[in-house]
Amino acid sequence: MDVDIISETENPMLHRTDVTFELTHDEATPSRLQVRDSLAAKLNKEAGEVVIRKLDTKFGMRKTVGQAKVYETADFARDVEQDHMLERNKIVADAEDEETAEAEAEEA
Repeated sequence: MDVDIISETENPMLHRTDVTFELTHDEATPSRLQVRDSLAAKLNKEAGEVVIRKLDTKFGMRKTVGQAKVYETADFARDVEQDHMLERNKIVADAEDEETAEAEAEEA
């Protein structure tokens, strides 16, 4: 899977960069999480800081055009993004982080 950045637009008010990218793949369209991990690696960011908003593959083509929001930190992503987008991108909300940490502490 090959990721090419088409455009990047800074959005300092929301502490993010809006990225449009093109993805070339050999098989079927990759999953949102695979695309997120590949884009994060290309941009030298953590996976939790990248939110894939849209993936568009034309029928029969091996190219996908997508849009992503790349945040400075995962906390900014949690503060700005809608809950359903966080769930789709497997970015855990703060409350869930605290509950998980408390449950692990109780088990220990």
